Amino acid sequence: MMKKTLIMACALIIASSAVMAEELTPQKPECKCPKCNCQRPPKGPDFKKRQAEFEQRLKLTDEQKAKAKELREKSFEQMKPLMEKIKEKRAEIEAVKLSRMAVQAQNEKIEQLKKEIGALKQEMHRLRMENMKNFEAILTKSQLKELKKMKDEGRKKFDKEFKKHPPKHHPMPCPVEEK
Repeated sequence: MMKKTLIMACALIIASSAVMAEELTPQKPECKCPKCNCQRPPKGPDFKKRQAEFEQRLKLTDEQKAKAKELREKSFEQMKPLMEKIKEKRAEIEAVKLSRMAVQAQNEKIEQLKKEIGALKQEMHRLRMENMKNFEAILTKSQLKELKKMKDEGRKKFDKEFKKHPPKHHPMPCPVEEK
């Protein structure tokens, strides 16, 4: 009888500590802004359609498509731990904001975490540029010309849209320009 009571008491303590830990974990406020990138929709049929159009416009061979897919998967695997670290750092920032730490200490810790996030973003940018070079290496000269043309069109479209709807909040400075 004593063993059962002890086991029940331990189970209750473990369960209540898990509930308390969950309650104390800071929850990130959900952003409702339709313009910012804080909530990215999952890849859907539109992504596949754009990818097919991209491959068709470049006239990629089956071999090039397979190599491009391999490069994307490799890039994702390299980016995944960096994205997780950024997510952790942002959660740390939220925890610091909710902590009872002195305001000066909070600000210093937040600045340190933001610098760490900036360094992670720089590494992600470096990986993206490396991946782009690897992708361009599998293209022919005519495909490279078409890709350059597509990039220019994309930049023009972005500039046009950006001028119409500049971001109202969450400005994301370019990690490369911060150097």
